[in-house]
Parts: sequence; structure tokens; C-alpha cells
Amino acid sequence: MRLELTGRHVRITATLQRLVDERLEKLDRLLHDRAVSLQVVLCVDKSRPRAEMTLHARGEHFFHATGNGNNFEIALNQALGRINQQARKLKGKWEDGKRRGVSAAKVAPIAPVAPRLERAAVAGRTKAKGDGTAREPRVVRVRSRAAKPMTIEDAAAELGDGNDAVIVFRNSTNDAVTVLFRRSDGNLGLIEPEA
Repeated sequence: MRLELTGRHVRITATLQRLVDERLEKLDRLLHDRAVSLQVVLCVDKSRPRAEMTLHARGEHFFHATGNGNNFEIALNQALGRINQQARKLKGKWEDGKRRGVSAAKVAPIAPVAPRLERAAVAGRTKAKGDGTAREPRVVRVRSRAAKPMTIEDAAAELGDGNDAVIVFRNSTNDAVTVLFRRSDGNLGLIEPEA
């Protein structure tokens, strides 16, 4: 974690530097490598020490806290307590996401949507839990992107880097819209339109 310590109307001494370093060890253990940077501003307002902290965590999460006290130790403890509380809340959300796995809203269905005439047959096959009434399958739109022209190798490299399971692209060799997807066995499947 990168630390930026600034003093406004305060001279940063080795004692203050050591005090900040000691207080940050607990925060560093809590967030591990997910903390990107921390900015600490120490200042004196009307003869009262004040500490302002801004923490940047991975995933563009920013936490801000201020603390006031009779000395800088109390002000730092107060600000760091608030930052720790925010960091624990974020870490809980991260851990809940890991426990649940990938949510259904993030995974796009691969099967095409049935036309209106066939929907009754599809709805008849899909039963709701417990009550025996039919329900239609839900289509969840994840995101839309323009089909970029690229080769199959480029698409495989882009699919390998991200968390996506499917990539739609325009094949640069024959200018056809092509779909590359990750199969359940770990290999990649390719769908090309018939010429």
C-alpha cells in the first residue's frame, strides 16, 4: 500500500511517521493486497489536531474519514477506526460474493429467445417451484457491445483474459458475425454462420 503523509501547518516528525505506520499495520492486515493507497493529512485547526484519511481500495472504492482530538494519536485513532469500519463492511461484501459464486444476473443465457407462438410450449415445460403453475423463462440482458472486427486468435485471447463466457465479434477474415464461447470442459467453442 502506498502511503502519502502530508502536514498542513504541522511538521511531520519521525514520531508522527512511526505513529501512522503502527496504526496502519492493522488496516493492512485487514485488506491484504486490496489497499492501493492511503492519504493522511495532519493539520491543526484552532489549536486542535485533526487527521483526515482517504483510502483507495481495489475496485475503485474510496473511504474517507476525519478525526479530531487533543493530540494526533487520538485524532489518528478516531479516523482510522472509521476507515476500519468501512473496510470491514467492504470486505464482508467481497466475502459474501465469494460464498455465493457467480450470480444468475451476471451470466447471460446462451439459448435464443423463443418466438411468441412457441412461448406457450416453452412455458408449459417450465414449472414454478411447488405450486404447479407455468412460468416463462426470464431473459436477463447483461451488457451490449459493438461487434469489433478481430481474428479468432484475438477473440480467444480476449476471452481468456476476462471473466466473460461468451464473446461476439466480427471475423476480420470473412467479415461475418461470429460467436466464441467457453465450453464446460474448458475448451472454446466457435459458432460461425453458414455462408
